[in-house]
Formats: sequence, C-alpha cells, structure tokens
Amino acid sequence: MQPLLYIYADESCLGVQFRDRDSPGGAAGLVEYWKDDRWVRRDYWLSEPATTNNRMAIRSATEGLRLLRQPCDVIFTSDSQYLIKGMREWIPGWVRRGWKRKTGPVENADLWQGLLRAAAPHRIDWRWVRGHAGHPQNEYVNDLAVRAAKKQDASRGLAESGFQAWLEEQREKERYLDFFEFQAPEETTEFRPAPGVKGAG
Repeated sequence: MQPLLYIYADESCLGVQFRDRDSPGGAAGLVEYWKDDRWVRRDYWLSEPATTNNRMAIRSATEGLRLLRQPCDVIFTSDSQYLIKGMREWIPGWVRRGWKRKTGPVENADLWQGLLRAAAPHRIDWRWVRGHAGHPQNEYVNDLAVRAAKKQDASRGLAESGFQAWLEEQREKERYLDFFEFQAPEETTEFRPAPGVKGAG
C-alpha cells in the first residue's frame, strides 16, 4: 500500500496588469503526511523573473511531485482551475491529438508534459478549492508563493514548514480558530485518483 500524502499548492504573478514590463512569479506548496500519530509538514517554493499565473500553477504541481522520494497516493489541492481541469479533463485529449487544439498548439505544452512525467509514479486525486475563501493551507501557500515572487528565491527542495507559526499569527487576528491542525486525517476521506495518461512524453 502506497503512503498517502496531501499537497496544497498555489501560485502568484506580480504586475500582470502592466503589459510593458516583466511579471515576476512564484509557486509554492505544503506537503503533509500523518506519521506516528502526528502531522509532518514540509514547504517548497520557487520563482521566475518573467512568467504567468498559468505557468506557475503547473510548476507548483510539478515541483511538489518531483520532490517525493517514492510512489505515493497524493491528494493534491489547488485553487487553479486551469491546473485541476487540465489534469482531470483536458490532458487525455491533448495527448491523443499530439498536443494540438483546434486553435493551434496547446499553451505551455512543455510544462504540461513535465508535469505528467512527475505525476507518473503516483496516484493523484486532483482537487479544486476556491481561493481566498478561508482554507488555511491554501491561504498559507498563497502567502509562500507571493513571498517567493517578491524575493525571487527558491527552497531548493523540501524545507521545514512555517505553517504552524503562520497559523498562530493568523489566530492573533481571530482567524482559523475552528481549525484543528493536530487532528488525525479522516478515515472517511474518499480517494479518487485521476486515470493515468499513456504516451504523455
């Protein structure tokens, strides 16, 4: 039986309202797994000096999956419909049509192909969550992504998570008071992995 992990990821792109300048971006994620009756949490983040939200959404997933050391069952959560619909709905058709759409080549095909390679060893349940709607892990990785975009830095692997300290800061502002970060995962959680895609390279 493969270990079950949870990955929450988000992206940021600064200055997209300006067409005459580069838009620095960041992507980040929080990896969680239950071990020895407690949550183990790790962070990752990366940046690009000139990018788009869609590019960083794909990279947020690729980086998180690439850092896993063994095949896992992964519940992957993001507020990017572009990313989640891509992996759950659009990818099989793109592969069948040779990465082409009616209007031309698939945008960011190289990144999608890289994500498929990173995802191949794992079984993944791709889940969408509404952004900025009070989901603590989603809000945390949004902050990580914005910070990466501003600082233009990278974790270069999995780093000790700052989620607990961030959560305590938020609670001083009367947020997430009903969130129990030490509670064990629910046994009733339904795992619905997306089907694998052949010929994705």
